[in-house]
Amino acid sequence: MTQIYLHNTLKQRKDLFTPIDANNVRMYVCGPTVYDKAHLGNAKTPVVYDVLYRLLCQVYGKEHVTYVSNITDVDDKILNKHKETGKSIREITEQTYNWYIEDMAKLNVLSPNYRPRATEYIADMIKLVEKLLANGHAYEAEKQVLFDVDSMPDYGSLSGRSMKEMLAGARIEVADYKKNPADFILWKPSEADQPGWDSPWGYGRPGWHLECSAMSSKLLGNDFDIHGGGSDLIFPHHENELAQSCGAYPDSHFARYWVHTGMLMINGVKMSKSLGNFYTVDEVLAKHPAEALRLLFLTTHYHQPFNFTFEGLSQAKSVLDKFYNALLKNADVTDIKAEPSEKIIAALADDLNTPLALSYLHETVNALNKAENKEERAQLKAQLRADAYMLGLLYNDPETWFKGDNSDDDAAEIEALITKRAEAKQNKDWATADAIRNQLKERGIVLEDSPTGTTWKKI
Repeated sequence: MTQIYLHNTLKQRKDLFTPIDANNVRMYVCGPTVYDKAHLGNAKTPVVYDVLYRLLCQVYGKEHVTYVSNITDVDDKILNKHKETGKSIREITEQTYNWYIEDMAKLNVLSPNYRPRATEYIADMIKLVEKLLANGHAYEAEKQVLFDVDSMPDYGSLSGRSMKEMLAGARIEVADYKKNPADFILWKPSEADQPGWDSPWGYGRPGWHLECSAMSSKLLGNDFDIHGGGSDLIFPHHENELAQSCGAYPDSHFARYWVHTGMLMINGVKMSKSLGNFYTVDEVLAKHPAEALRLLFLTTHYHQPFNFTFEGLSQAKSVLDKFYNALLKNADVTDIKAEPSEKIIAALADDLNTPLALSYLHETVNALNKAENKEERAQLKAQLRADAYMLGLLYNDPETWFKGDNSDDDAAEIEALITKRAEAKQNKDWATADAIRNQLKERGIVLEDSPTGTTWKKI
């Protein structure tokens, strides 16, 4: 069986991945808080873990992998959006959830086995708080329940920070009722007009960190294999998850491998609304193909900071043009099935080395373009498809990729102009033929002449 290596934040090194149970490989990835449209950072993370999910399914079998990615639908950000817009909480979360699902589908992100919503697991969160109180890891103060970080001697082990560093590097509320300023909220009171649930501590709602611990435990067990998310979640979110889960279940390790994606930058600067470099997924996809954005994400190793530029996005589109052109030129060969190549699997098994895997796709495309006999072309075409699947690429129809989402009327008009140009060329009316070519070029349509006729592509 293929050996997989992953960079484990908990150990600060690349570790050999050994699942607790090879017949039930389990992965949990923190999903979005549904209060607004997904931004580029919200898209990069699921694309990375989608590749890992594909790899795990390939190595262990899809029926032996359980992938959970949650939805946070109770949070102060949602309450703030409610106050800003006047929209109901449900309207905000439902609309935002649907936007997110649509974005993920466009990026060819496979659906996880479970996509739990926090509001569906409140009873489990309450039970988790009760366990922490019973085990001496939590206390009540000012109608809240807080986690006692001093009760966990290894608190800070995930982020590798001292208590002083953690206090300095986080937005921590200083309050007299806290035993330690780093103590975090497990349960807090809600006003009558705010979302809330009855609990032993009164009407209230869970703290953000509590949600993921309860959902992962319920769906994957107290011990599971991989916990993923962006590097911005290492502290305090994942640090607090680890502490409260191990506090509630002292015989467990919670997640064995913590895998984190690097920070997303825009032109070398952190993305921020205040800097005017904040982009939502739908803003980018309105002018650029979703597959080009997915490819761009994979050109940088997931563990490193990722720098987004529109120039890079255009280059990714050009790469896909090359790939799809190879498929289009070999549309005459019969489609056959193939398994992903050993070198693609080896690249991804080495801590998801997607840049190396992409280089192998280029090699296959070059070989396909040079191949002459139909059998060889069919094999290389199938290999390209199988290898690209592991990266979630080449999921579009080649002809549609180049012609875009033109209406039937647009396509008919373009074909009519091509026919008119052919007639002009036959009559040696070169001026008219050139004028039609230029007219189409201004519309982003490129013509390609061949002995069998003229085809068109949208650029």
